[in-house]
Amino acid sequence: MTDEPGVPAPSSPSAPAAEPPQKAGRYDGSRPDRHRTGPAALALGALGVVFGDIGTSPLYSVQTVFTADNHRVQTHPVEVYGVISLVFWAITVIVSVKYVTFILRADNDGEGGIMALTALLQNHSFKTRRGKAVLIALGIFGASLFYGDGIITPAISVLSAVEGVKVATPALSHLVVPITLTVLTALFVIQRYGTGLVGKLFGPVMALWFTVLAAAGINGISKNPAILRALSPTYAVAFIAEHGTVAFVALGAVVLAVTGAEALYADMGHFGRPPITRAWFLVVFPALTLNYLGQGAVILRTPSAAENPFFLIVPGWARIPMVLLATVATIIASQSVISGAFSVTRQAVQLGFLPRMTIRHTSEREVGQVYSPAINWALYAAVVTLVLGFGSSAGLASAYGVAVTGTFVLNSVLFLAVARSLWEKPRWLVALGGTVFLTVEVAFFLANLTKITHGGWLPLLVAGAVFTVLLTWRRGRIIVTRNRTREEGPLLEFVERLRTLEPPVHRVPGTAVFLNANPDTTPLALRANVEHNHVLQQRVIIMHIQVRNVPHVPAGDRLTSSNLGFDDDGISGLDASFGFQDEPNVPAALHLAVKTGHLTAQDLEEVTYFLSRITLVQSKQRNMASWRKKLFLTISHNSAHPVTYFGLPISRSISMGEQIPL
Repeated sequence: MTDEPGVPAPSSPSAPAAEPPQKAGRYDGSRPDRHRTGPAALALGALGVVFGDIGTSPLYSVQTVFTADNHRVQTHPVEVYGVISLVFWAITVIVSVKYVTFILRADNDGEGGIMALTALLQNHSFKTRRGKAVLIALGIFGASLFYGDGIITPAISVLSAVEGVKVATPALSHLVVPITLTVLTALFVIQRYGTGLVGKLFGPVMALWFTVLAAAGINGISKNPAILRALSPTYAVAFIAEHGTVAFVALGAVVLAVTGAEALYADMGHFGRPPITRAWFLVVFPALTLNYLGQGAVILRTPSAAENPFFLIVPGWARIPMVLLATVATIIASQSVISGAFSVTRQAVQLGFLPRMTIRHTSEREVGQVYSPAINWALYAAVVTLVLGFGSSAGLASAYGVAVTGTFVLNSVLFLAVARSLWEKPRWLVALGGTVFLTVEVAFFLANLTKITHGGWLPLLVAGAVFTVLLTWRRGRIIVTRNRTREEGPLLEFVERLRTLEPPVHRVPGTAVFLNANPDTTPLALRANVEHNHVLQQRVIIMHIQVRNVPHVPAGDRLTSSNLGFDDDGISGLDASFGFQDEPNVPAALHLAVKTGHLTAQDLEEVTYFLSRITLVQSKQRNMASWRKKLFLTISHNSAHPVTYFGLPISRSISMGEQIPL
């Protein structure tokens, strides 16, 4: 385990961070300005990135309602009207009202997502530490649920699209799983190349997809216009009131129509609130509404169509093209979730809940396009296992809703905490919002708990494992930081003692940059170099990287410097601050320091980088459970190498240090 710039002392509110660069010295930390792009282009881009998941829900959601639990929900007109009404009003309340109208307002420097909400609350002072700890833990568990969602979405989306082959050409039904695995394999293989090239196609393709959704829906509605009655909430209320247990079963599947709603919030930083809002109300919401109404109409006319209503509202001649278009759309939906998993991983690393991981940047222009090999192949292995294990989208639907509804509930709880604590909204208003949102979402969550024995345990198991890893790493870091701080000793005292050493330390030409985990203590590598090698470069820069709990720090506010008490010893301190969406890059930060006057050009001549390598050993102290210590040590052994992680030149990087107890 090597030097981790940004690892705070236990009393520090900041979190550790580090991020692999694109090219040394190239990136200056500036945030890409999305507002240079026109509103129409941003809205089109949002169609491709933000709405892929929810836009492909019509493929399987209505079908699942009527086929779940051995066709527990019948296809009589009363049930059909009730189900379609539930779908429409679930989308209206959860997406249109909760997310688009309210939660998108809760941004952290323009960024959204449950990790951004967690960072907002982590920065705020609460009356009790326990209350704050509980809210942060809920946020981390919500992020953990995202990984459960991330392994199910690609599997169920692509499977449901390819299953259209059964409708168009039943003789090819046996090829559904092989085709699905081929598509998914290609999808995960190309992740390393990034989404820059194909990303330009996402928006137009999804625009075509939503146009086709609307047209297919209109085609279905024309066969039985009476389905328009389902827009009235009275049918949803009557269905729940009169059908009891059956309605409860239906709720567990209806929620599939709003899967991907959390992406509206998580991807806000890429496009901003207005483009997402415009794309939703002008394109996505109307298209989804028309398509669900069309599916209801075809079931009213032909009850057996409930086996696959999505493809049966399409004319026979268009079904094969629809399968192809749906497959492309589900690839885009899957891509959004996979990219989201990379982004969540990066945020978790930078906020101190995961160790350094290899995270590569796949674009020299877009800092948000990242790729994590470990996460990519772990997701791939899990997705392939799901496809082979469940074999159909209907089987996977049982496992899907728990993670989604759990995320909805946690997002609502954290949002209400932000509204009350940070925005100081009246208690009655927060209580009203909580009553409306949580009543709906808790009902969906409880309905999905009935699926636990049928596969719903899977995302909970994944989330529980990720949650354990995140909190174990966080707790272990606090312990290691405390013990490391004791070994390092005060920095200013060490610098002062250097002036009185007899014989004096030998100074050699060049500049030494010591990465420092704590701005107030002595880097272990610096102490070891002086005490064992008895040499020191003529110019010494002790660099501390701090990641704040905000997404971005402007380049102009990034650096501060100090002479550490003496002007004539060639030793200076440099602090660099980044947001958890920024890219800490040591060489680039040094060049920025020269540009802004914190360092001179001479300081960057003959630079050697020193990292403090610590070897962790398990102690007998009862500061953490033994199994968690072993887990922490295992994770630390698999962290990314710091030289490449911090963008340092291999030929000029040296690691030195000692053992630290855990």
